[in-house]
Amino acid sequence: MADSQANPSAQSELMDEDEPFFSNLDIFLFSLIAGLLIYWFIFRKKTEPIPEFKKLESTAPTTRETSFIDKMKKTGKNIVVFYGSQTGTAEEFANRLAKDAHRYGMKGMAADPEEYDLSELSRLPEIENSIAIFCMATYGEGDPTDNAQDFYDWLQEGDADFTGVKYTVFALGNKTYEHYNAMGKYVDKRMAELGAQRIFDLGMGDDDGNLEEDFVSWREQFWPAVCEHFGVEATGEESSIRQYELKVHTDLNMNKIYTGELGRHKSFENQKPPFDSKNPFLAPVTVNRKLNKAGDRHLMHLELDITGSKIRYESGDHVAVYPINDSVIVNRIGDLLGVDLDAVISLNNLDEESNKKHPFPCPTTYRTALTHYLDITNSPRTNVLYELAQYATDPKDQENMRKMASSSPEGKALYQSWVLDSCRNILAILEDLPSLRPPIDHLCELLPRLQARYYSIASSSKVHPNSIHVCAVVVEYKTKTGRVNKGVATNWLKNKMPTDNGHKATVPMYIRKSQFRLPFKSTNPVIMIGPGTGIAPFMGFIQERGWLKEQGKDVGETVLYYGCRYKNEDFLYQEELEEFEKTGVLTALNVAFSRDQAEKVYVQHLLKKNKEVVWRLIHTDNAHIYICGDARNMARDVQNAFYEIAEELGGMSRTQAVDYIKKLMTKGRYSQDVWS
Repeated sequence: MADSQANPSAQSELMDEDEPFFSNLDIFLFSLIAGLLIYWFIFRKKTEPIPEFKKLESTAPTTRETSFIDKMKKTGKNIVVFYGSQTGTAEEFANRLAKDAHRYGMKGMAADPEEYDLSELSRLPEIENSIAIFCMATYGEGDPTDNAQDFYDWLQEGDADFTGVKYTVFALGNKTYEHYNAMGKYVDKRMAELGAQRIFDLGMGDDDGNLEEDFVSWREQFWPAVCEHFGVEATGEESSIRQYELKVHTDLNMNKIYTGELGRHKSFENQKPPFDSKNPFLAPVTVNRKLNKAGDRHLMHLELDITGSKIRYESGDHVAVYPINDSVIVNRIGDLLGVDLDAVISLNNLDEESNKKHPFPCPTTYRTALTHYLDITNSPRTNVLYELAQYATDPKDQENMRKMASSSPEGKALYQSWVLDSCRNILAILEDLPSLRPPIDHLCELLPRLQARYYSIASSSKVHPNSIHVCAVVVEYKTKTGRVNKGVATNWLKNKMPTDNGHKATVPMYIRKSQFRLPFKSTNPVIMIGPGTGIAPFMGFIQERGWLKEQGKDVGETVLYYGCRYKNEDFLYQEELEEFEKTGVLTALNVAFSRDQAEKVYVQHLLKKNKEVVWRLIHTDNAHIYICGDARNMARDVQNAFYEIAEELGGMSRTQAVDYIKKLMTKGRYSQDVWS
C-alpha cells in the first residue's frame, strides 16, 4: 500500500525534469520488463516439483488405521461402540458395552469417532451379526462433544446409504437443560433416515437423576433383544475379564516415566504450541484472591498468565483446567492396599490391535496414576463394584457388591442409598468394607480417568490478551457418613498461590470455544442474568463493552441482573461493577440480595419488577439475553419470568410466549451457559 501511494508523487516530480530523463526511464522500464520475462522463463520450471512433493507426502504410510471395518475383520469383532464423550462417561459406558459382548458369544470394540472414517458404516453389513452402538453425550446447548463434532457435521451433510446397518443409541444428558439429549436423539433419527435398522429403542440417560441406573436398566434389556434378533444365547460367562495386564518395571530409566503429562512425554518440561486437551499449557497463577468479605464459603478470583503461549480466547469461552487429587487420599489408598505407590508400572492392553494401548500414560507409578490420571473422589459406578466384588473375603460384602451392580429394585435402592446418597468414593468403600482389598493394578484399570474441569472465563481478551480470569466457589461438604468431601479442582486451585521465591504455581489448561458470544452488532442491547459465580462470563462481556466504547463505537444498553445472599458478604466484584455503572459502561446494575430481608428476592423477581424496560429491550430494541449459572432452578425460573412478561406485556397466551422465547433461542438472542 505504501509503495502504490508513493507513485503519484514520484510521477509529478518527473514532470519537471528535462526530456532526456524520460528516455532513460523508458530504457529502465523496458529493461525491467525484459528482465522479469527472462527470469520467469528461466525459473518458472523450478516451481513444478512442488506437486510431486505433495504427492509423495500423501502416499506416505499412515501410522494409524482409520478403517474400523478392516480392524473389526482382522480381530474377529462384530460389535463397534462409538462414543461422543466430553467428561469421559460416554467413553466409560462404551467400554462396558464392548466388554459385555463376550457374555453373548460376541466380540466388541469401543471406538472414538474422531479416529476413524465413519463413512465406512455402510460397509458394516459385510460383517455377520454386526451392530453399531452409539453412546452419545450432549454438551452445552444441544451441541455434540468435541470428539463427535466431525461425525455430527458429516451426518448433517452426508447422504450415505446405511441399508442393512443395524444400530442402537444410548444418549447421555441432563433433564435440566433445554436441549435434553439432543445429540443422542439426532443420531438415532438420522441413522434411521439414512436407511439403518434400529434394533433397540433409544436409551435416555439423565444425569440430573441417576445416569448409572438409566444405563444399567437400558443395558439389561438391550442384550436380550440383541440375542433374540440374532438368535444367539448368553454364554453365562459372568467372570471378570481383564482388559490390561500389569508389567512392573525394575530397571527403567527414570527419564522415560510419565509424571502427569497427558500426551507427549516430557510435554510439561518442554512446552510446544498448539495447546489443547492432549497438550495443555502450564499457565502461571499471577493472582489468587478471596472475593467474598465474610461467610463460611470461599469464593475466589484467579488470574492465569498465557504470555507467549499463542493461546487466543474470546469473551464467553471456557477455560479447562486439569486438577490433581489430594495426596492424603492417595496415600490412604496405598496404605489400605499395602502397596508401594512409587513402584514403576505399565498396564498394557491385552488386545494388541486396540488403539488404546494403556488406560493412562505408561510407564508411570501408582502414585502418579492415582494423583494425576484417575478419578478417586467420585462415587464408583456399578461395574467397578461388580468387578471388585470377587476380592471381598467376607461373603456378605461380596453379595452386597454384586447386588448393587444388578438391575433388581433392591440392588438399585442399595446402590442409591449406600453409594450415591452417602457420597462414598473408592476410599470410603475400602474403609467401610475391610474385607475388600483388591489388587491395586485391577483397581487402576477400573477407575475412570480424572477429567478436566471447565470454568467460564471472567475476562475479555480485548482488555486482558495475556491473562485468563477465573471465578469459582470452593466445594466442600459433609456426607451422611460424617466424612468431609472436597471438590478436587476448586480445593487444588485455592492453594495455587503466586509465589515470589522463584517457584511459580502453574495450572495445566487449554481453551474450549463456546457459542456464548456478545452480539455481532455492538449497538444491540444486552441483558445479562448471572447470580453467584454465574457473573463470570459477564465480567468479560462488560469489560469488552467498555473497551468498545473506548474505541469510539456505539454501544447499546448493557444491563446486568446479579444475585447473591448478602450485600456485605458475597457481592462479588462489587467495586468493579459499581465503577462500570458510574462510568456508564453498565446502563443498569440490578442486584438481588436473597437473604438481606425476610422474604427472599432472586433475579427473576427483579426481572418481573422491571418488566416494562425488559420487554422494550427485547421486543422493540432487539436485545440479546444471556443467562449463566444454576440450570436446575435459576435458569428455569428466569425462563418462566420471561414467559410471564411476554404474556402480560405482549398479550400472548402461555403457548405463544413459550414459542416467542424459543424463536429468540433459534435466532441466537437467548443464550445459556448453565450447569447443574
